[in-house]
Amino acid sequence: MISHVSLGISDFARAFGFYAALATALGLKLRFHSPETSQAAWGPEDQGRPLLFITPPFDGQPPNPGNGPMLALLAPDRATVRQCHALALEMGGRCEGAPGPRSHYHPSYYGAYVRDPDGNKLCFVCHHAEG
Repeated sequence: MISHVSLGISDFARAFGFYAALATALGLKLRFHSPETSQAAWGPEDQGRPLLFITPPFDGQPPNPGNGPMLALLAPDRATVRQCHALALEMGGRCEGAPGPRSHYHPSYYGAYVRDPDGNKLCFVCHHAEG
């Protein structure tokens, strides 16, 4: 259903370090890397899509994350949710919700929320029960 998601960034080196660390933890493969154009993309190891792109906005204006849009990234287990949340904070992200169950979504939902250094909202989520 989804081909790719693009997130606007203002500093490629900073954003690349931030997303490369998270992609590694989530088992995503670097699919495109162009420092010359300040763009990179990651995707699943075993398929071509969907892709997560980072790029400066194409209109040349500063990135402007919205209030409401959020990218939720699947984690294979709850430990990875915690790992990604900690990595995001170490890499300059801001906490928007500590790792934990969110049973109001469904009984096995376990998520954590951050803003990247440009203000884009991310969720790391596992939909499996503990163990």
